[in-house]
Amino acid sequence: MNTPSPQPGDELAARVESITAALGTAGDRIPPEVGARARADLDRVTGRLALGVHHTVVALVGGTGSGKSSMFNALSQLDFADVGVIRPTTSQAAACTWGGSAEDLLDFLGVDEARRIGRESALTGLDEEELAGLVLLDLPDHDSIAEGHAGLVDRLLPMIDLLIWVLDPQKYADNVLHEKYLRELTHRHEAMVVVVNQVDTVPESGLDHIRADVRRLLEADRLSDVAIILASAKTGHGVGMVRAELARVIAAESIAARTMRAELDAICERVGGELAPATPALPAADDTAAQLAGASGIPAVADSVRLAVAGVGPSASSRVQPPASSRIEAVREGWLDRVGGALPARWRDALVAAVAGPDGFYSRVSETVTAVPLPPVNDVRARRVRIGGLVLVALGVLAGLVAGFATGAWAWAGIGGGAAVVAGLVCVLVARGMRSRTAKARSGAYLARVHGELARVVAEELDEPARGILADHESVLDATMR
Repeated sequence: MNTPSPQPGDELAARVESITAALGTAGDRIPPEVGARARADLDRVTGRLALGVHHTVVALVGGTGSGKSSMFNALSQLDFADVGVIRPTTSQAAACTWGGSAEDLLDFLGVDEARRIGRESALTGLDEEELAGLVLLDLPDHDSIAEGHAGLVDRLLPMIDLLIWVLDPQKYADNVLHEKYLRELTHRHEAMVVVVNQVDTVPESGLDHIRADVRRLLEADRLSDVAIILASAKTGHGVGMVRAELARVIAAESIAARTMRAELDAICERVGGELAPATPALPAADDTAAQLAGASGIPAVADSVRLAVAGVGPSASSRVQPPASSRIEAVREGWLDRVGGALPARWRDALVAAVAGPDGFYSRVSETVTAVPLPPVNDVRARRVRIGGLVLVALGVLAGLVAGFATGAWAWAGIGGGAAVVAGLVCVLVARGMRSRTAKARSGAYLARVHGELARVVAEELDEPARGILADHESVLDATMR
């Protein structure tokens, strides 16, 4: 089963929804005037979306007597004369739609209900299927003297995907056409086609001259790349080429979709200007914890514990002194600079307001470092080994003295005493090594525990509150970068 491809209107509606949600997420973290303008623009896009963007609007534009209505009939392959009241005239715009209703769009374009006809019931051939979604307009004569005709043409022109200028062989050089319209619409050159109608009234030998002369005039109008088609609505000559142009423009994105996409891009650009280019990442909590430990003098405390346990330094204090508040605040400010330094002012202010304040953060850090107990400085096992070694040394010395004054069997006591001294000295050395290893272990364990507790403080007081702000920023940034 084939999954239908997403339509431009669905994509644009999803994007409007995403941007609207992003504005809600951002709240007052973007300037009020930027948010208000974005919401107003989104409302306008939403209103236009309601009309649909899958329709392609093509207009036949021309002067009196150019045969626009005849060309309209030839392209639609419907005889409007047979349907009475909806017969198109040059006094009002008429419309023919292919492949579905476009009532809301036609209301928006101002086409009277009596001037509409649908082609959906006639989609029987491939050439008609290629025109599905087409809204073909027959506009009033642009050179009409009737009040309002030119105004209607002027109002509808910006909404047209393809302008088909229908000219007659005698009046294609009309000044009104070239000066008021063609030269003023050079920015629409890629969405224009010129059809010289009624060529059946011109000798075949004169067709090349007409084409060359029209090309000369278009070049003077800075429209040298506009296609020229010689046609006759009466005989059908060239009508197939015009229909091919209709199929070509239908295959491209409609001007409504392009316009709304551009509008949404502009909204995103303005909102994106109130964001950082990328959402900052949180520094590792362990890194910040290490900075706090350093600012609290914990490495020095751990080192004094190591020396005290090893027996090569004075006994460590029974408790850790509270750190200087200025040093802790410096770490907090450094964290804020690292995380919020690239954020615009409103987002940084929100970040500062979300995380713990200077006093609260200092209190947590101070309580944490002073609450972790210092390890004991005594090593009972090493002490016992050392005492045992000293006893052996003493016994060995005593045995040596006895052997120096005795004879016979007691003379061998000196040998045993020497061995006891050696064993005792080995025990003393072993005890020293044990104490050194214990000192390193206890110092390291203390340092690790303080780091772990401080990392928890960083996570609770800084990282977790900041995560919500950064997640919001990333959400808004993502919505504006699509």
